[in-house]
Amino acid sequence: MIKGLYETHLFVENLERSIDFYSNKMELEQCHYEAERSVTFFWIGAPKQSMLGLWEKPKKEIQSRHFAFTCEPDWILNESVTFLKNRNIKPRNFLNDGTERPMVFAWMPAIAIYFDDPDGNVLEFIGVLDGKPKPENGIVSFEKWKALEGNNQ
Repeated sequence: MIKGLYETHLFVENLERSIDFYSNKMELEQCHYEAERSVTFFWIGAPKQSMLGLWEKPKKEIQSRHFAFTCEPDWILNESVTFLKNRNIKPRNFLNDGTERPMVFAWMPAIAIYFDDPDGNVLEFIGVLDGKPKPENGIVSFEKWKALEGNNQ
């Protein structure tokens, strides 16, 4: 019955600033804009697969939200931090331990890196890894996950 998540929506304080962020920094394709409603939409991935809607609202009506973009694990491990830094976006891992290296959620397992949009929404690049879930290993570095699990990614 349910096969996935098609769209999500965020309230943003400045629609033009957010359009710049999601178009130019995140490289999403803007697919629709309505000035009279102060809303825009972006395709996530290929057109018509998933969509992000941004609605301009007063700052007092905005609450920080979280969502994750699906990415290839190898890209997250080897390129995501550079991708973000090249766009003046500060990457961080889930543990907020001051490092910028992706971490593995062993319960899935999945590799992820976090960052914020201009309105403080917490965004994530996440990629599901091969291997069996091992929740007892918690959240670890990719290297530690490989060593603990004997995984060869």
